[in-house]
Amino acid sequence: MSRNWEVYALKYAERNERTRNDSFLLDDNHNTPHAMDYYLWLLKSPTQTILVDTGYDTAEGIARDRPIEIDPADLLKRFGVAPDSIDTVIITHLHYDHAGSLPEFKAATFHLQEQEMIYATGPCMCHDTLKQPFTGEHVVEMVRRVYNGRVIFHNGSSTIAPGVEVHLIGGHSRGLQCVRVNTQRGWVVLASDASHYYENFLRKKPFPIVVDLENMLSGFDRLMTLAESKDHIIPGHDPLVRKYYPSTHDDNSVIRLDVEPTLSL
Repeated sequence: MSRNWEVYALKYAERNERTRNDSFLLDDNHNTPHAMDYYLWLLKSPTQTILVDTGYDTAEGIARDRPIEIDPADLLKRFGVAPDSIDTVIITHLHYDHAGSLPEFKAATFHLQEQEMIYATGPCMCHDTLKQPFTGEHVVEMVRRVYNGRVIFHNGSSTIAPGVEVHLIGGHSRGLQCVRVNTQRGWVVLASDASHYYENFLRKKPFPIVVDLENMLSGFDRLMTLAESKDHIIPGHDPLVRKYYPSTHDDNSVIRLDVEPTLSL
């Protein structure tokens, strides 16, 4: 089992005008400001590079009035990785901020939970509330990849490469999956939106965008069983990630996650 994986969080956007009401159900301090970061994640071994999620681009940011700092494709290039050189991409779920920019990854095969594609193309999308986090063109682009033979579907837990696994969590989206990576400090779990913030899984506080509340709550416990410890769980949108882990770039846009955190939870 490979323990040679390096793990990086690449921050491409942030939203600072949010409140805790946008992050937690039934929060006592719902009007308190609560910022959100947007990341994609890069896994590197001596022989392979895997991208986790593709973020959203400038056009999507304009359409949703959620501007980005840098296109994810350009951020990857700054990191020294050409998007069209990546051959393996894990999509945790098909929400707009995790599955945009797909045309940039021309050589990639995408790994997706079967339930997520069924959900994103099925009758649930007739409900505006459930449809809101998806962008139709992103989903259509993934369907094109299916017809081009560029999607591998998973149903539950699977191994993508030695030391890299996906596990179905659900809750926030029907086919949401987390990514478990074996590193020099043990098994690190990229929660993605199975826990947007540390506070979600540590205090069992659900995020407001949810299709199955029971699955979301059970998912918090599942993250703990998959990781070496709570310090090995990386939430999907928490600015605290940049406080707990060292940056590799002066602008704090790239954070290394396979090393010990500088602060413990």
